[in-house]
Amino acid sequence: MKATQRDFAATAPKAARQCRIFFFCGPDESGVAAAADRIAALLDNPGERVELSGGDLRKDPVLLGDEARSISLFGDSRHIRVQASGDEAHDAVRILLDGEGEACPVLIVATSASDKSRTAKLLADRADALVAMFYPPDLSTVRDAVRQMAAAAGLKDFATDMAERVARASGLDLRLAQSEITKLALYLDASPQSPRSADAEALDAIGASTEEDGFMPLVNAVLSGETGKLASELKRMRDLSINPVGLLLAFERRVAQLAQLSAKLGSGRDVTRLIEAEASARRVFFRDKRDLADQLRRWQGRRMERLVEKLVALHRALLANSQSSELLLAQGLAEIARVAAARS
Repeated sequence: MKATQRDFAATAPKAARQCRIFFFCGPDESGVAAAADRIAALLDNPGERVELSGGDLRKDPVLLGDEARSISLFGDSRHIRVQASGDEAHDAVRILLDGEGEACPVLIVATSASDKSRTAKLLADRADALVAMFYPPDLSTVRDAVRQMAAAAGLKDFATDMAERVARASGLDLRLAQSEITKLALYLDASPQSPRSADAEALDAIGASTEEDGFMPLVNAVLSGETGKLASELKRMRDLSINPVGLLLAFERRVAQLAQLSAKLGSGRDVTRLIEAEASARRVFFRDKRDLADQLRRWQGRRMERLVEKLVALHRALLANSQSSELLLAQGLAEIARVAAARS
C-alpha cells in the first residue's frame, strides 16, 4: 500500500487497521513525523512504545524481529518506532518479514529515504504494509491540514485566514501547527463532543506566534544576503531559545520552495512574472513575493545545488552534536549569508 501527503489522511484509518509495518519517508520531516504520530494514535491498541534506531538495526538486523515478536514486561501490547536514515533498516525489515509468528506494529521514520528506496520497494506491494512519501508542503496544503486539525479538535468555524495564519506562524511545520491547535482547543475547552467556535481573539490569547515572531525574518535575512541584519537576528534566535533543528527545517522548506520555483522558471523566463503568477494561483503568499523573487535571483543552478548540499551537511552536524547545535547553526548561516551577499 502506498500513500503521499495528498491522500494520507484518507488512507490512514484503513492502514492502521490493516497494516503491521509502516515506512514513512521523504524530505518533509515534519510531515513524516506527524504521519507516524497519526498512525500510532489510530492503532487499535498501541500499548507500550519501543524506540529503536536505524544504526542499531544496521548492526543487528535480527533485533527488530526479536523485539516485534517479544512480549512486553507487563504482558501488554506494544508498538515499535524506528528512527532511521536511508535504508538502514532494510535488512532488519526483510528478516522481520521472513519470520514466523505475529509481530507488533512497526513504524519506521526515514526522512532521508524515498519511495524508490530498497526498503520502500520491499514493502510497497504488500497488503500488510504502508509506504508513505512526504514532499515539502506548500502553504495551501498546510492551511488545509490545519483546518482538518481544528475540526478534529472540536474547533468549529475555523476560518481559512486563521488556518493560514497558523500555517505561516509554524513555518509550514505540521508538528508546530498541531501544537497551536491543541493549545487553542484547551483554551476554549473544545472537544469533538463539545465543539467551540474559534476566532482571531482566541488565537491571540494563547500567544500564537506571528510571522514576525517566528523563523522567517532570519530565513529571509540569510538567503537574501542581508548580512547587516544577521547579528541581531541570531541574537533573537538565542534570546527566544528557538530550536536550532526546527529553524534549520524552516530553511530547508524555503529552499525546497525556491528549487520548485527555479524548475518552473527554466531558462529565459522573468522571475517577477513567475512570482506574480504563483501568487495569483495562491501557491505563494503575497507578503513573500519580494523575498522569494530576490532569493530566486540569488540561488539558481549550481549555486542552488551547493546551498542544498550545505544545508544537508549542516543538518547532519546538528544532529551529531546537539550540545553545540546553536553555534554550528550560527556559523553555517553566516557562511550562507556571505555567499548570498556576494551576488553581483
